[in-house]
Amino acid sequence: MTAAAPHTPRRRSIIGRFFASRFLAIVIVALCIVAVWYVGATYLNAPFQRQLDETAGRSPELKEFIEETWAQDRPVLPAPHQVAEELYKTVVLLDPTSKRSLVYHGWITLSSTLAGFVLGTILGILLAVAIVHARSLDRSLMPWIVSSQTIPILAIAPMIVVVTYNWLTGQFGVDTDVSRFLAKSFISTYLSFFPVTVGMVKGLRSPDPMHLDLMRTYHASGWQTFWKLRWPAAVPYLFVSMKIAIAASLVGAIVGELPTGAVAGLGARLLTGSYYGQTVQIWAALLAAAIMAGALVAIVGILNRVVLRRMGARSA
Repeated sequence: MTAAAPHTPRRRSIIGRFFASRFLAIVIVALCIVAVWYVGATYLNAPFQRQLDETAGRSPELKEFIEETWAQDRPVLPAPHQVAEELYKTVVLLDPTSKRSLVYHGWITLSSTLAGFVLGTILGILLAVAIVHARSLDRSLMPWIVSSQTIPILAIAPMIVVVTYNWLTGQFGVDTDVSRFLAKSFISTYLSFFPVTVGMVKGLRSPDPMHLDLMRTYHASGWQTFWKLRWPAAVPYLFVSMKIAIAASLVGAIVGELPTGAVAGLGARLLTGSYYGQTVQIWAALLAAAIMAGALVAIVGILNRVVLRRMGARSA
């Protein structure tokens, strides 16, 4: 009697893999958002469009009326294609050095974001190491770190900007552009250090107690225990917290541009659009900021996989 051949699972077809992939779910969600967006634009822009038609003595059909609500110069809610056209014009068609280009404004915001993110990450790691190795700091410093994040950033940002700007320009004669840059960076640092601190504290405390006892059995010093056990265990937690920190840093940079009177940056672009009622410009800047945040988080995720692969670990 011959043994039965082992059953080999059939490989999915290209169509089957497509329907089982995350790409299809992302496309469906994106299409639903766009559809809801169009419906919202029609509903919110309809009252003003009715006033325009009554003034002009027109009574368009439903299809024409809907199309007109999607083509207003200053709509309450611009349609997705209007925002896409504004993005294409200000990103692709304009010179990147032009002050009307979103590339120019995006770079101004990105530079403050990255500076604040780097400072916040370093500060968060140092605080976490101190908290883990000093029990007194865990009881005294950690509650203050948590409490610092209960203050609304919109309330504290003007104070940070005014104090930093006046201190740097008045005491040290620093250039105004540099002062604004540092003020925005400090706000980004304020928002980004907290998730890194919390994540690293949890990561540095994640090694199994048996492994810590084993290191003591080998007479390992505190420095050796840190680099050979605690730090490798904390790296996955670090990158997870860095994804949150980079997005928070971008928010801090944009918020920091609002009270500085800045003429460049995505925050300044939002202010200019609100002053002149350019809602399409506002939404284009918001979408550009969202794309930038997604790209930054994706870059941190790629670095996470590369570092974990080099460490011989398997990324989640």
